[in-house]
Parts: sequence; C-alpha cells; structure tokens
Amino acid sequence: MAEDINHEPERARRRGSAPERGETAAAVRMVVRTRRSAVLGTALATGGGWPYTSLVTVACDTDGSPITLFSTLSDHTRNLDVDARASLLFEDASRRANPQTGPRATLLGRSAPDDEPRLRRRFLALHPGAAMYAQFADFRIFRMSVERVHWVGGFAQARWLGPPDVLCDAGAARAIAEAETDVLQHMNTDHAAAVDLYAARLLRRGGQGWRMVAVDPEGCDLARGETTFARLPFPRPATDAQSLRAILIELATAAREAPARPRSAATRDTSSDAG
Repeated sequence: MAEDINHEPERARRRGSAPERGETAAAVRMVVRTRRSAVLGTALATGGGWPYTSLVTVACDTDGSPITLFSTLSDHTRNLDVDARASLLFEDASRRANPQTGPRATLLGRSAPDDEPRLRRRFLALHPGAAMYAQFADFRIFRMSVERVHWVGGFAQARWLGPPDVLCDAGAARAIAEAETDVLQHMNTDHAAAVDLYAARLLRRGGQGWRMVAVDPEGCDLARGETTFARLPFPRPATDAQSLRAILIELATAAREAPARPRSAATRDTSSDAG
C-alpha cells in the first residue's frame, strides 16, 4: 500500500522558524505563480511503474493549486488514470550560469480532472494558444490537490512545507474567484490606461495594450498579445472584492507617481514569459 506523504516526521514539519517559513512560502508561491511550464512526474502505468516525466504547460487556481490541460491520448494522462499521485517541478534556475544556485519547488499531490469552467478560463488566460484544441473532446482540465512541497532556494537551502504554507487562505481565494470575472472586465474596459501603467511604471515592461487576465489574493497576471506575460504582486493579500478594489486603486496611484520608463528601455522589452 502506498505511503501517505502527509505522514512525514513531525520534526520535518517544524523545521525553521515561523518567519523563515513565511519567507520561504512566499518565495515558493512566487516561483509557482510566475512559471507557465513545469515538469510533471507520474508513475508509468505500464512496465512496472517507472518514474516518468513530461514538460507541461501550467496555470494556477486562485489559491495557488496547479491547473493543467491534458489529452487522454498522452502517456501522463493514462498514468494519472491509474495512479493520481503526481509531482510538478517549477524552477527559475535553468537559465543561470550555475542552475544549482537557482530556486525551484516541487509540488506533490493528486491530480484529477475538474470540469469547473472557471479553471479552464484561468488556464487559457495564460495559454491562449491552447484554445484551438482545448475544446476537443479528448482534452480535460486537471487540478492538483497539493499535499506536500519541497523547496530548494539554492545551495543548502532545502525545506519541506505543507499546503497551508504555500496555498492562499481558502476563504480569500473563494471570494476573489467569485469577483474575478467582474474585476477583469471592469479593469480592461474602464481602466485600460491604469493596466498599462501597472506594466510600464511598476513592472518596467514596455509596450501598450496590456490586459489583466487573471487575479488572485496575492497578485494579478497581465498579458500583452498572446506571447508576453507579467506578474504584478500585491503589497498585501486581498481577502475579498472590497479589499481587492482598494489594492488596485493603491497600485494605480503608485504607478502614476512612479517615474516613467526611459524610451530606450521601453523599446527593448521583448520578453515572452511571466518571470
């Protein structure tokens, strides 16, 4: 019988002080929220359950739980049909001169189909190119229920964390999810100039025509066209629609007061990822 990964030694759960755990958890959430791809680990359904990894595109639910879009024809989907246990490795290390110095987080949990339309919309917000095949009958959204997280921040910076450390408060996530559609429509229709200012003044990203495509308690995702994305962290967590509105107004004020980006820098922005 498979071991329950939540039954880890108590000393591992208590490793590090509360402030240290808080800083580590925030770093985990930033890496996970800003990556649009990850390495999926599953147990091969044939051949004795050998470890099998796949490069997959990923988004997050409002609480931070990973969302993926899989075809039933894929080997990893067949693996999950037999054993829902999976891992997802998110990293901001591979482009460094020494990748071992970069941060990475492995989320372990059970990944299962979830037909909630809101999850499909959130995935396509960060992967609009997937819309051309997402409606095919053999494609479904999967949502991971996170059970454990392993973080490596660099040399000698490894730590195990639990779901409460890295997922947003369930009540806040639910409240923001309920308000998300109206907030996005309002910001993109009535405050498009403010969204452009968020990108230009707060994130130092070039170009115009930025849109807010997703929002959660800790930040929002911006997009320009279908290939350029950016993550705007909030100064504090939003707990409901009212606090979210206050934060967006505060950020708009900060953006207006921030210095303009030099024209030469604005013309050099060609990045195509959120991080």
